Amino acid sequence: MSLRLEWNNEQNEYAISDELAAKLHQLLRLAGEAENVTDGEVALTFVDDAEIHRLNKEYRGIDKPTDVLSFAMQEMGEDEIEIVFDEDDFVSEDELEQVRALDGEPAQTGEDEEDEESYEEPLGDIIISVPRAIAQSEDYGHSVERELGFLFVHGFLHLIGYDHQDEEEEKVMFAKQEQILQKAGLIR
Repeated sequence: MSLRLEWNNEQNEYAISDELAAKLHQLLRLAGEAENVTDGEVALTFVDDAEIHRLNKEYRGIDKPTDVLSFAMQEMGEDEIEIVFDEDDFVSEDELEQVRALDGEPAQTGEDEEDEESYEEPLGDIIISVPRAIAQSEDYGHSVERELGFLFVHGFLHLIGYDHQDEEEEKVMFAKQEQILQKAGLIR
C-alpha cells in the first residue's frame, strides 16, 4: 500500500511537464510523511476558470471561480447518509469459488489478488484552476510551479481534515504547507 497520485490535465493554458508531475508526486510523498498518511489515492485535475467556476457554483453555491477545490472521500457531510453493511450480505472467497465451479468458470488466479493489493482507497479529488495559479504566481512573485505545488498541498491538507475557518486553524495549516514546500525546494 502507498500514497498514489492520479492526475489529469483538462486545460490548454499551461503545459504540465514531466518535471512538474514528478514534483507533485514528491509533494504528495512529503505531505503524507508529514501527516502520517501512508495509503490512499489522490485524484488531481487541472482545469480552466470556466470549469472551476461551474464546479464552485454547483458544489459550494459560490458563483465565481476559485483557485482550488477539494472533495474529500473520507468525510461525512451533514446531508450524507451513512452506508452500513451487514456481514451476512457478503460472500466469502470460498463460497465465490464454489459458485464459479458450478457455473463452469475457471478458478481465480493470483492476478486478482495483485489487483486488490494495488488498489488504494481514494482520499479525494483536488481541482486546480491553472489560470488562477498563473495569475497568483505573478501577484506573489514566484514561479507557476510553486503556486501549483502550494495549491496541491493546500488541497491535500483539506482532504485529510485541515481547514482554515479561523485565524488559529489558518496559521497551523499554512505553516504545514510552507514546511512541505520548503522540503521540496519550492521556495518563494
